[in-house]
Amino acid sequence: MTVTAPANKLPPWLLLTFSLTKKGASLRVAVWRKLQVFGALPFGNSGYLLPNSPQNQERFEWLAATIRSAKGETSVVEVQSIDNMSKPQLIRKFSEARRRDYDALLKEVRDVLSAPNKRHSTKLSRLRQKFQEIVSIDFFGSPLKEEVRRLLDKAYNLHEAGRPHPEIAKASRRDYQRRTWVTRSRPGVDRVTSAWLIRKFIDLKAKFVFATQDRIPAKAVPYDMYEGGFGHRGDDCTFETLAKVFSIRDKRVGILAQIVHDADLFDDNFGRKEGFGIDEVMKGWARQGLSDRELLERGMQLAEGLFQSIR
Repeated sequence: MTVTAPANKLPPWLLLTFSLTKKGASLRVAVWRKLQVFGALPFGNSGYLLPNSPQNQERFEWLAATIRSAKGETSVVEVQSIDNMSKPQLIRKFSEARRRDYDALLKEVRDVLSAPNKRHSTKLSRLRQKFQEIVSIDFFGSPLKEEVRRLLDKAYNLHEAGRPHPEIAKASRRDYQRRTWVTRSRPGVDRVTSAWLIRKFIDLKAKFVFATQDRIPAKAVPYDMYEGGFGHRGDDCTFETLAKVFSIRDKRVGILAQIVHDADLFDDNFGRKEGFGIDEVMKGWARQGLSDRELLERGMQLAEGLFQSIR
């Protein structure tokens, strides 16, 4: 069932309604968990609401197919408006839900910062993963997001500074040709510029994939992961690490490294602001539901444009 709208504008909301048989208790729990992951807002007795986007439409349609396969009844409805709930009121409800998520995460990050521990590596990886999950359903841009990001980076940098790193003084580009390079999903300014650096100066035929820390493909080269490979080292972001390890002495790369450092670490070490523009554009594209690969390719194009603009 679909409520249509003018061809030039999609209705702002998607509503999933469903009912399950009495024997569908386990499926009910599974559906509820999926809806939590999607960031859906409970609406009525058996309805859930999401902002209308191709990604959310696909999520609801897959869930509806699962419900129907278990003899349940379900509909995905495009909703133009709700008579007893204005659009600003609904946005506030979504924003409040994300505020609670960010607040809970902030508490955990502050606990880590209050008692630094060498064994916090696994916990920080989990917190970073949780942060990315919340960001993916932060449909209306909570102001808490940047605070959480800043504190997570601070906790991570403190942890990294407190433990020994195997030094990679230099690496030979000959050993890194036609390789698969792996990083985390939803790439931001450091990861897209690092991918650009890899393909332009290190491995011209580089392939890029995305994975979680525990599912890194065999023989892939990790970069900007939480453990192993090429990542943050000391006060350096991943872009700086790669430039130093592979002895990339191009002066424009040196300037770009400063730009990426300030945008990624928020320490204003070089007084460079250009990278924040790239970061904001990346966030905007992410909110449009672009895939990880699309985000990476577009971000690399931005990096190339910025590189060419440096004189």
